[in-house]
Amino acid sequence: MSSLTARTDPHHSPRRGRLQLLALFALVLGPMLLAGAMYHWRFWVPEGRTYHGTLIGTGQSRAELGVEPDERTESRWQLLVTAPEECAADCQRLVYLARQIHIGLGREADRGAHALATGQLPAAEERRRLEREYPQLGHYRLERTAYERATPGLSGAQLWIVDPLGNLVLRYGAETDGKGVLEDLRLLLKLSKIG
Repeated sequence: MSSLTARTDPHHSPRRGRLQLLALFALVLGPMLLAGAMYHWRFWVPEGRTYHGTLIGTGQSRAELGVEPDERTESRWQLLVTAPEECAADCQRLVYLARQIHIGLGREADRGAHALATGQLPAAEERRRLEREYPQLGHYRLERTAYERATPGLSGAQLWIVDPLGNLVLRYGAETDGKGVLEDLRLLLKLSKIG
């Protein structure tokens, strides 16, 4: 009698068992098949990462900007402020911002550096102030002809993220928000095995 009730019991029907097995396969294989289809036919896939700065995808180097390399910072990511003339108010703001972003990296700060490259060397008093307020700031001479050739249409101070190999990665104008630069740099450090 018990074997007869087991066969007629709706909870033990072969049809229900097949449906449960199919549901289990759908739960396991469904997401994998969907991901494969999304990759193959490129639907529902974001086009790319949106950076806060302008992505430099040309392989342009710091040297092409007219900035000579510095052996002390060669193996690190660099926040480089450039000003084709002297370091005026917008440039000074970016120098301050670069230092704050460098500090904001926290335990990753040893992977970064900040520097200033100007077309006109600062006066002695300004140099002393920079050394006093920004003791870790690297300072470069900017070769203006090379800079103008490499940056047509740009004017005023700019902030660049430079990788440890000296390649320009991202550029920001003088009005940039430090929070966005910090987010971009943190992502680059996370993705990078160098520096």
